[in-house]
Amino acid sequence: MCGTIGTVTQDAGKRAAAEAAALLAAPGMRVGLGTGSTVAFLLPVLARRSLDCVYVATSPRTELAARQLGLDVRAFDELDHLDLAIDGADQVAPDRWLVKGGGGAHTREKVVAAAAERFVVIVSPDKLVDRIEAPIALELLRFGLAATIAALGDVRVREVPPSPDGGVIADWWGEIGSPADLCGMLANQPGVVEHGLFPAELVTEVIVGHQGGATTKIF
Repeated sequence: MCGTIGTVTQDAGKRAAAEAAALLAAPGMRVGLGTGSTVAFLLPVLARRSLDCVYVATSPRTELAARQLGLDVRAFDELDHLDLAIDGADQVAPDRWLVKGGGGAHTREKVVAAAAERFVVIVSPDKLVDRIEAPIALELLRFGLAATIAALGDVRVREVPPSPDGGVIADWWGEIGSPADLCGMLANQPGVVEHGLFPAELVTEVIVGHQGGATTKIF
């Protein structure tokens, strides 16, 4: 029973955050769409607004759902920048660092976030944490996979399909001191395509949704 109540509360928060973020989109914008359960609440709201926007999806799942709702989804190689990107997060720390990648699309999500003039994160309150903790999602090259894992240390490959671009999805489970130091280590390791740590400078704002439709903004 408690689990059901918790899920209902989380869904209400996700819906409230998604509805608030959808209001940031304006006619004619180029909008990046993330991947995950919170974005699933966002898509119908955008569709109802009929904004004549162009959208870029970070995963085949998001692209399919968006197209089914009538959104104009384009390949990202047709565009060189975005006005707005909206996505969820697995963890949001007070220092603005994020952890993403629960759905395995963190490489594309980071590319989209970096290309957007404004990157807005939508979460329910349970995603707010005191400090970033493992696991940290990874996308790894299949070539040399065993050597890459050995070099990284405590890495576990997920039993999931490859990333949208064919990479192996895994998680880093080591101790995290400074997210910036870990970010540098992971980025410098050959064989790591991308990791799920999103630095503070990528994040424009975080919208936290609450049960009852209320939202708060961070940053």
